Amino acid sequence: MRVGLFVTCVNDTLYPRTARAVVTLLERLGVQVDFPAEQSCCGQPFFNTGYRHRTEPLLRRYAAAFRDHDYIVTPSGSCAAMVRDNYPRIAAKAAAEGRPAAVPGAVAEAVARTYELTEFLVDVLGVTDVGAYYPHTVTYHPTCHGLRVLGLGDRPRRLLEHVEGLDLRELPGAEECCGFGGTFAVKNPAVSTAMGTDKARAVTATGARALCAVDNSCLMHIGGILAREGSPVTPVHIAEILACSKEEGADRTRSGDGAGRGAVR
Repeated sequence: MRVGLFVTCVNDTLYPRTARAVVTLLERLGVQVDFPAEQSCCGQPFFNTGYRHRTEPLLRRYAAAFRDHDYIVTPSGSCAAMVRDNYPRIAAKAAAEGRPAAVPGAVAEAVARTYELTEFLVDVLGVTDVGAYYPHTVTYHPTCHGLRVLGLGDRPRRLLEHVEGLDLRELPGAEECCGFGGTFAVKNPAVSTAMGTDKARAVTATGARALCAVDNSCLMHIGGILAREGSPVTPVHIAEILACSKEEGADRTRSGDGAGRGAVR
C-alpha cells in the first residue's frame, strides 16, 4: 500500500515533528509513505476569505501531486475537510464557468482517496491498537472540522484508549469550538480569545498534563493561551502520541517545532 502524506502548511511550517510522527506510525504499520514535493496549500485561507477563483489552481495541483498514490493521508481534520467538502463544489463551479483550472473528474478521484489520519487508521487499516505507549494523563479536544464536517466520531478516542499507559480524561464541553477557526481568529480576535480561554479553563480542570487533538491549528490556539497562563499542560498532536512506543521513547517533545513547550512530565 502506497500512501502520499499531505502534510499541510501549518505542519510544514510550524510542526514538522507531527509529519515525522505520521511517517513513523504508518511505516510501523507496514505502509509505504511518500512525500510528494509538488504539494502545496489546500487553499483553505483563500476560499474562506472569498477568493474561490484563486483556490481553483490548487485543486489541480493537489490532484496531480497525489495521482500515483493509493491513499492520501493528512494529520489535519481541517485540511481534510477542505478537500473532501469543498473541492468537489469548487471544481464543479469552475467547470460550469468554463475555466480549466480544475477538472471535476480528476479532483473527485483525488477527493475519494483522501483521509484524515485517524480515519485512515480505523477505516482503511482496520486498527485501533497501533502499538503505542504514552504513560501520561491526556484529554482530547474534538476539533470542529473533524467533528462536524468529517464526522470522525469516536475514532480518535478509540485509538487513544488503546494506547498503553495513557490515562484519558474527559474534557468538559468537549464539543464546543476553541475559537480559532482560521481567519475567524484574525477577524474576531476578542471573541476568539474568549472562546479559547473558556476551552483552556476546561482543559486545566481535567488535571491532564497533555491536550490532544487532530489539528495543530487548534492546539496552537489553545496552547498559546495555556502557555500565557503558565499552565503545565502540553499540546500534543494525536499522531505524536500514536507514534510513541517503548522502544522509541514515550517522551517526544516539540522542541524545534513552533510550539516549543517541552516534554510532558
